[in-house]
Amino acid sequence: MRLRIRVKPGAREEKVSREPDGSLLVSVRARAQEGKANEAVVKAVARALHVPKSSVRIVSGLSSRTKMLEVSGSESSGLAFLVGW
Repeated sequence: MRLRIRVKPGAREEKVSREPDGSLLVSVRARAQEGKANEAVVKAVARALHVPKSSVRIVSGLSSRTKMLEVSGSESSGLAFLVGW
């Protein structure tokens, strides 16, 4: 399954939440330097969806705050909650 997310690097706390428009916001503490925020995004999304980090990959948007993620093993109930199913 593919997810479009918006990233907030340098946040106070790490969390994955739904925005009022239905999109996902991933807040991470790591700064957007040398790919550290991207690594933190993968970890945060994997934790929120209860899947291994290896199941989450950034498909596009490596240098953008808007990213497209691909999640394999997405039968997780966490995914259904986040995307509003």
